[in-house]
Amino acid sequence: MQITAETPFKASIVPLPLSNIAQGFSSITSSAARVARQATLNQAITCVGIGLHSGARVRMVLNPAPVDHGIVFKRSDLPESRLIPARHDHVVCTRLSTVIAHPDAPDIRIATIEHLMAALHANGIDNALIEIDGPETPVLDGSAAEFDFLIQCAGTVMQEPARSFIEVLRPVRVEEASGAYAELRPARSGMALAMSIDFAASVIGQQRHAMPLTLERFRQEVGFCRTFVERKEIEALQKMGLARGGSLHNAIVVEDDTVLNPCGLRHPKEFVRHKLMDAVGDLYLAGHTLQAGFMGHKSGHGLNNRLLHALFASPENWRLVDGERAEQPVLRATA
Repeated sequence: MQITAETPFKASIVPLPLSNIAQGFSSITSSAARVARQATLNQAITCVGIGLHSGARVRMVLNPAPVDHGIVFKRSDLPESRLIPARHDHVVCTRLSTVIAHPDAPDIRIATIEHLMAALHANGIDNALIEIDGPETPVLDGSAAEFDFLIQCAGTVMQEPARSFIEVLRPVRVEEASGAYAELRPARSGMALAMSIDFAASVIGQQRHAMPLTLERFRQEVGFCRTFVERKEIEALQKMGLARGGSLHNAIVVEDDTVLNPCGLRHPKEFVRHKLMDAVGDLYLAGHTLQAGFMGHKSGHGLNNRLLHALFASPENWRLVDGERAEQPVLRATA
């Protein structure tokens, strides 16, 4: 299935001030937290597109998977390719995208998985096998909306085992000298996220957004928000072998106070909302949905991944909650 339609902005939501997010985490309930059972796709579905950075044409198949399988990727163009579980400890690069590889075959990679992971996360898909015949997922329209549409077309089926969540037990924070940081805090139930950004380009500037992670809020507020780049960076990226598949059809391009895309923005705060959507995808590399509050300031794929490493660095930071039972886990998806 080739998908080309744009997803329009559906609702205007006033974001919460970041200063109020910490107090609100304990009272926000996610729809994902109310899903009692594991879930997979009802049937396989295929799409074809180009990679944002590689520029290569790729065919991707989203397949159903059995219980406790987790989200797992496979390079279908390489017959001897190992399965690559979508986990934080399999991330090998975070420069402009999230890239995973199997530890025993680090040169066999799959890049730019964050938008697909965000759609799977929001839809509560626990188990899926993603086959890709190239080094990168298709960029489609540069957001998560078309991945979400693929999942809707494939359908969702509940599986018998109870769904597990990772409960964050105490604050965990990582930061950089620039002032950028990412933090997880305990929450009574569900997951909520808050993100703020600060760019020199005046058309982006300072923006912030916050929301609980529910499928409805994901679709209304962040799922349709596209990746973006400053025009002055494009030539340098292409010299590094990146952004070869980028265009005004799958990315927002800005210059100073101007959006160069003829159709403009889908929302005035599309930039920060895209960054929050990225975090939804990156944090699903925990192996399960987090029961936590996430706060990020100028956080990207690198900080998001460092945050998960910091979380799992100590068993005192977290526990696996399965229904009414809680225990220290071994992470799922160990294929």
